[in-house]
Amino acid sequence: MKTYPVVLRMLRAAVCIAFLTALMAALTGFASLEADCQGISDKVLRLHILANSDSGEDQALKIQVRDRVLQESQALFTASQNKQEAMAQVQQRLPDLQRIAQEEVYAQGYDYPVTVGLSQTYFPTKQYDTVTFPAGQYDALQIRIGEAQGQNWWCVLFPSLCVPAASGVQMDDVLDASELDLVEHGQAYQVKFKVVEWYEGFMDWLGSW
Repeated sequence: MKTYPVVLRMLRAAVCIAFLTALMAALTGFASLEADCQGISDKVLRLHILANSDSGEDQALKIQVRDRVLQESQALFTASQNKQEAMAQVQQRLPDLQRIAQEEVYAQGYDYPVTVGLSQTYFPTKQYDTVTFPAGQYDALQIRIGEAQGQNWWCVLFPSLCVPAASGVQMDDVLDASELDLVEHGQAYQVKFKVVEWYEGFMDWLGSW
């Protein structure tokens, strides 16, 4: 009878050790996942187009601007060998890209001003056809139409996923094996991506204070 408290204490200690071990494994796994997600965001350049509003006309205009910009700048991104080259070329062509987008807005009968620039923007988890990009802070070419209060349109400029069957650098030329596995098998990481999205969203919220 006297050994019962000792056994109970040992059982509690074993449960605590098991819990802490599982917690450390989970934290280690998250740290590894978060590092891979950061690696992905460090290697890709996104496109971010913000419509004037959520009206049907403004959303249609957003798509028309998207198509015009992609049509006239496709070679700009397929010729780049890495993200730094892509960003440098975009920086040089910002006036041209703004002119193209503004011309399309005018051509469609609107007088909204357009601003174009490179920025670092928070993106939620997003799936593009067969690949999924985790939430995080990404460098992006941002095109703001008018008040820029409408639903956004996102894509990946480098490596180019915005244009079907684009030539040039491919995803497996840019990402390492673990990063490539994440984007190509995003469905298998949905729960983990949600955790990353919550974490990145929280950090983005903190950064806005």
